Amino acid sequence: MFTPEKINVIGDISIPLRFGGPQPNAYGVNSAVSEPMLAGTLVGDVRRGGSVNFERYVLIPHCNGTHTECIGHLTQERIPITECLQDILFSALLVSIETVPASATGETLPLNHSRYDSIITRDALAKAFNQLDGEIKGLIIRTLPNNENKLSCQYDSENIPAYFSREAMELIVTSGIQHLLTDLPSIDRLYDDGHLENHRLFWGMKPGQNRIDSASRRFATVTEMIYVPNEIPDSVYFVNLQIPPFVADAAPSRPILCTIDN
Repeated sequence: MFTPEKINVIGDISIPLRFGGPQPNAYGVNSAVSEPMLAGTLVGDVRRGGSVNFERYVLIPHCNGTHTECIGHLTQERIPITECLQDILFSALLVSIETVPASATGETLPLNHSRYDSIITRDALAKAFNQLDGEIKGLIIRTLPNNENKLSCQYDSENIPAYFSREAMELIVTSGIQHLLTDLPSIDRLYDDGHLENHRLFWGMKPGQNRIDSASRRFATVTEMIYVPNEIPDSVYFVNLQIPPFVADAAPSRPILCTIDN
């Protein structure tokens, strides 16, 4: 049995969601905002004379910050993340990865890729896995260079982030990874004409498939737009992946890295 004395918190690797403030964004969607509730004479802002603060929050989990998504992201069936994320605590390898230009890799990329795209390759991941001693359920990707610009980076057609090659994603799946966490806004090319081939591959789906079948990896999750500070070294950790009980394919999330003493 774990006790608080045996759990050492290493760090929170989510990006704080500052409503109305600096925040990361994918696809140029509206920023996450909050506003005080107003109902007759009731004002939900102490600064404006109200007795308490209570606000309405508007956000798009997939685009406005750290979030965890499930296979319901791609299916006609409305499958919520609360049904898919069943691991309260799981072991995960944190690895820092140097991306390479698309022009310098022979691995499989989307048809609409640019030679200037930055790619996470199978070769880079294989080197990390080769150093691993023991089994893990999670993989945490920290892309290099790593800096605090990721806390408020605007990802769009003019600023395409790195993404995984097909061979890299195949290695992740065949290595038994159930929970993939990355500081990127998408594991696919941000604009890939809607194919989302890496998402489908990770969840055990065929190209274009939008229904669950026996091959689907229903309990696998993807967490995007994390930020791992440089002072946290590459190693194996336990991850406590916290989400609110949203009945939706994705929810804001808070991954906590920790170690557990024997």
